[in-house]
This record gives sequence, C-alpha cells and structure tokens, in this order.
Amino acid sequence: MTALEALIFDVDGTLADTERDGHRVAFNQAFSDAGLDWNWDTVLYGKLLKISGGKERMSRYMADKGDQHLLNTNPTLISDLHGAKNLLYSEMLQHGRISLRPGVRRLLSDARDAGLRLAIATTTSRVNVIELLQQTLHPEALSWFEVIATADEIPDKKPSPAVYEYVIDKMQLKKENCLAFEDSENGLMSTHMAGIETIVTVNDYTGNGNYAPALLVLSDLGEPGKPFEIMGGKAAGFIRNRYTYVNVELLRNLQRIGQSHI
Repeated sequence: MTALEALIFDVDGTLADTERDGHRVAFNQAFSDAGLDWNWDTVLYGKLLKISGGKERMSRYMADKGDQHLLNTNPTLISDLHGAKNLLYSEMLQHGRISLRPGVRRLLSDARDAGLRLAIATTTSRVNVIELLQQTLHPEALSWFEVIATADEIPDKKPSPAVYEYVIDKMQLKKENCLAFEDSENGLMSTHMAGIETIVTVNDYTGNGNYAPALLVLSDLGEPGKPFEIMGGKAAGFIRNRYTYVNVELLRNLQRIGQSHI
C-alpha cells in the first residue's frame, strides 16, 4: 500500500464560493455593459453550471434564447464578453468580495507543513485562478502549487478527465497516491474517470448531486470548533464521531481506505 503524496484541488466552488455572488454577478454586469438584455438569476445560473466553462455556458444560453444572429455582426462576442467578465471578477476579488471556504487556508498550510505536494485542476481560466489565489491566500500563493492546470492548458472541460490526467502526468504521480477535492457532479465524474479518489465539499448549487463514487461528501472542510456536516461517501462511517474537520491525518486515512476499494 502506497502513501499519500499529493492533493489536487478544483477552484470554483471548492476553494471559494465564487459562483453565485462572483462569476454570476460579473457575467450579468458584462451583459449589461454590452447592451444585452441577458440576465442570469440564481436559479438559471444553477442550471447553467451543469455546463463546464463560461464561454460554453454563454454559447448554450445564446442558442436557447435564439440569439445566434448576434454573431453575424460580432463574431467575437462570446470571447469579448468572457474577457470583460474576467476583468469585473478580478475587481471583485481585489475589493475582497470573495472569500475562501471554511478550512481551505488551514488545510493548505497544514498540507504544506506535512510535505504533501499541491496542485490545481480546474476548467476555469488561468487569469481567474491567479487572481483568486493571490487575493485570497497570499501574494506568493502560486508557488505553493507544483502544477496549476486550467482551461488555458486543457481545453477539454470536466467531466472529461483530461485536466486530472494532465496533472498526474506532469507531477509523475500514481493516481492512488493522490486525493482530489471537488464540489460538483461534473468534477467528481472527472476525477472518477481519472481514477482519483475524491472528497466532495458541496455548495449552494451542488448539494443535491449524485456523489456515490466519492470517498467523502461534506458541507465544507470544517474548522476546530466549527465542524463539517457529513453528507455521504464511502468512508462516511469511518470518520463519523472521529473527526470534525479535515486534517492531514484524516486525509492519510482516507487515502488508505480508498486503496482498499481499488
């Protein structure tokens, strides 16, 4: 049985609650600034999140709305809107309007102290990842992660396993030596197809998903004195009444449990 070596993190919805009051708000402002009558309320945005990637969401929405004709006069409309949205999202980060989820900062620090290797596997754009890490963690936070794989490097969006396969290959790791952190069904499907055991921390949009393959499904990573809620997962019975927040000891035990299921 091999030891835990690395932790691989999704970004949006996993490291921080970026979607409902971050990306969604920035999208709507970009639409308004461009003179479009598009508006994504919280319910609609939740449905659109089933589609990985901001450009892909806009393309689907445009098709459903019957607005493809807009591309006749502005073929770069989707990419232009996405660029504008990213700038607005960056401003939100700089003004402290988006924060990390419970337990994220603590766990990253503890994992580094324990010598675990860290990586990012996301289908959002690199500029968004850089802004989030630098504004919410530390100006030097990029150096904490051995590999940062984004939509800029891997165009195949989740649930494709491509971004996780890329990370594993770049770090020269075996999948059984890693644990992944996700927040959604698409994310879990991606890790599952890549053969990586996964902890899911759900959010407002993803709480009702099917997470049967997950090692653990939690409300968040928890903090001392602010316990997580256990919502399911193959290892739920093991940790119940033993742990109240995710730490390195728990992760090492989860990785061993995961190997026993391989």
